[in-house]
Amino acid sequence: MIRFLKYMKGYLRVRVWGFSPERFMNLCSNKGILLWDIVREGDVYYMNITLKGFWEIRPIAKKTGTRVAILERYGLPFFLPGLLKRKMFVLGLVLAVAFWMLSSLFIWDIHLSGNYQITGDVFQNFLKENQVRIGMRRDDLDIQELEKQIRRQFPQITWASARLDGTKLLIDIKENDAPMSTEEQKNTPGTDLVAEYDGRVVSIIVRSGVPKVAIGDTVEKGTVLVEGKVPVYNEDATVREYSYVDADADIMLEHASTFTASLPFDHIEKKYTGREKSSHYIKLGERSWAMPEDRPFLVYDSVIRESRPLMLEKLSVPVFWGTVTYREYQNMEYKYTEEEARAHLNQKLMDFLAELEEKGVQIIEKNVRIEKGSEAWALTGEFLVQEPVGKSAETERIEVGETGTDG
Repeated sequence: MIRFLKYMKGYLRVRVWGFSPERFMNLCSNKGILLWDIVREGDVYYMNITLKGFWEIRPIAKKTGTRVAILERYGLPFFLPGLLKRKMFVLGLVLAVAFWMLSSLFIWDIHLSGNYQITGDVFQNFLKENQVRIGMRRDDLDIQELEKQIRRQFPQITWASARLDGTKLLIDIKENDAPMSTEEQKNTPGTDLVAEYDGRVVSIIVRSGVPKVAIGDTVEKGTVLVEGKVPVYNEDATVREYSYVDADADIMLEHASTFTASLPFDHIEKKYTGREKSSHYIKLGERSWAMPEDRPFLVYDSVIRESRPLMLEKLSVPVFWGTVTYREYQNMEYKYTEEEARAHLNQKLMDFLAELEEKGVQIIEKNVRIEKGSEAWALTGEFLVQEPVGKSAETERIEVGETGTDG
């Protein structure tokens, strides 16, 4: 606080030398003239003195035979005159303060939290319908009415709160997270599990339905593996009726699989020439303005760098400026070497195997060949795999009267 008061009143850094500098300092102390940060270098003293005190030391300096020279000036009394001479700086400062104060009257950011079932796009459309948007005046927003409209528009919202934090509108909601009640299907049409390809059954675990195959059976594509038609028997082992369920089971089928990939001998690569051009733009919300210009190069790609001042970021004002750098390149034709071709094809194979692994497919055997053809490199892979199988299909419904007895 004391340092701030010294700055507001102004002070000087002075050099004192002559017949009796020590007596000079003692007399200043007796007169109530404040001196601080005193440093001695030989017969010379350096110290700070208030601006008011400096005008009172002339008789003391004359009486003690000392001389005083000003080295530096500090404080507001010296800062303002120099500042006023820099008219453009003062104008910019005034405009910045005015912009800051004006921007604080509007809403520049809307943040929604707590939404899981309601998407951001749906909520944004709701806000537009209720005239709540970025750039509106804070005074035009009725917080209580907005909260009522949120609860009225979205029945799944059990609690809603909206508040203003500076230039941000913060909306917190809580959705009904109770499980949705669903009626159990009493009369399901029933579904079977059928094979999607040929193979041999290596494991089967049935949770619902009637298994129609066993471990070791060889099946063809379309074969019913687990049937959703469950017979209900009479005491004499005749079928009284059928109960229809959705078949559910874990079935692993062993079968052959193939993978092929090719790579042309020639390919096109970008070669940058080193020539670049840049242009600038200003963006406000979704709109942007840039200087019109001709196409910089025949072929090029672009790199966009976008930023905004820290002051506008703190205010959440959506004003950005950016730079677009255009880089010229030429399309050059190259030929793959055998090593490069094998590396590219092996990468394609690894991607294929990674997809199989994500599906739960186990690879038992594999045979991969890479050959050079007339126009391209070719990869051929033959695999023996164990893969989960079981595609749902509607169960064929049978009336008991049509079959008589069915054991």
